Amino acid sequence: MRRFRPSRRVVLRILLVTFAIWLLVIAGLALGVILYGHVDNRRPSDVIIVLGAGLRRDNQPNLALIRRSEQGAELYHEGIASSIICSGGYAIGRTRSEADACREILERSGVPTSAIIMEEQSRSTEENALYSHQIMNERGWQTAVIVSDGYHMLRAQWIFTIEGIDMVTSPAPTRPRLSTYFTSVAREIVALHWQVVKEILHLPYTYVPML
Repeated sequence: MRRFRPSRRVVLRILLVTFAIWLLVIAGLALGVILYGHVDNRRPSDVIIVLGAGLRRDNQPNLALIRRSEQGAELYHEGIASSIICSGGYAIGRTRSEADACREILERSGVPTSAIIMEEQSRSTEENALYSHQIMNERGWQTAVIVSDGYHMLRAQWIFTIEGIDMVTSPAPTRPRLSTYFTSVAREIVALHWQVVKEILHLPYTYVPML
């Protein structure tokens, strides 16, 4: 029996259709990242979790971490929760944890040291969720408000939900400059692709720099 071999034209059409569908998926993800980043679902909870961001070369917090930490302080002063977890470990080449820089900003914003819990092991959003959940379990906490930049909120919500944390999100209101913002959205789209692959293949927690 003669085997059917699709022509190059048919193969090309299939590839073009597949590519077009993929572009639509990317557009949908970008829209989701942007729109969800404007949603603030803050509610009274057991704890506020501020997700870390990279430090500068001089070990000082970058603008993203300042935005996130100040948002966490605002929620604390509003009475959303009486405790804050600063979640973020040591990036490559840094001698200071992201959590420690977060603590400094919170204290400068009037949050007492006794209200701040340091989580200095995590290197990724997945590990933020894992180690923060361990702290919550140790203290009997059930609910949390997750604080990060708006472009990060969709993926953070997904990962923390997978971890089994009853949570809502509250994005930092101040966005970075436009070029940085769109670069961050693009990185989130790549990270969401990777997260889908991980879920399909049931891969363990991973650390991928820049994601």
